[in-house]
Amino acid sequence: MRVLAIDTALGLCSAAVTDGDAVLASCTEAMQQGHQERLALMVAEVMAESGLDFDDLARIAVTVGPGSFTGLRVGLSFAKGVGFARDIPVLGFDSLEAIAASAPREGRGLVIVDARRGQVYARRFDGKNPTGPSQAVRIEDLGVGTMVDWVDGPGSVLAAGLFPNARIEARAASDPAALARLAMAADAGDHLPEPIYLRAPDAKLPGGIDP
Repeated sequence: MRVLAIDTALGLCSAAVTDGDAVLASCTEAMQQGHQERLALMVAEVMAESGLDFDDLARIAVTVGPGSFTGLRVGLSFAKGVGFARDIPVLGFDSLEAIAASAPREGRGLVIVDARRGQVYARRFDGKNPTGPSQAVRIEDLGVGTMVDWVDGPGSVLAAGLFPNARIEARAASDPAALARLAMAADAGDHLPEPIYLRAPDAKLPGGIDP
């Protein structure tokens, strides 16, 4: 199965084309903003390197959050636009689940993203399998009644003191090849490409009014 995977929800802009377990082309750049200007060019680059046309793709996988409101919207809009134009199924995946899938996992784990304002986006796992939904929680509440073997994600350093015996990793975002593997194994009907918003955006209108 040939898959185009796109991740713009966190601190990277990533795209990869895979064919089964083979990665035909992949590109990842650190980026807090500017996804809109870079993503289309990046996808064009990996598609050209892969030697495939969009009509050769069986699925498109995209992260849907939690994460940057602007970033995840860019990825979603692009993926859905290509999917609609070429009649390719588009599957959306939780960005924390995609990070968990990006490395070998054993035992209980936690993926964490800094949500600012004293909160994190967090999701718990048994190996690579989620044991609950992604949530926006206070940092100090993460360790209540919890023992974990590993902590990953760009916010993992915030929780290092809560889990002194855990293996701490700090992936900025998912491996797009891992995202593609999730798409190959998934039921398309269970992964609609709709954004995951766990709280209101930080942006305010002039005068400090919430949008």
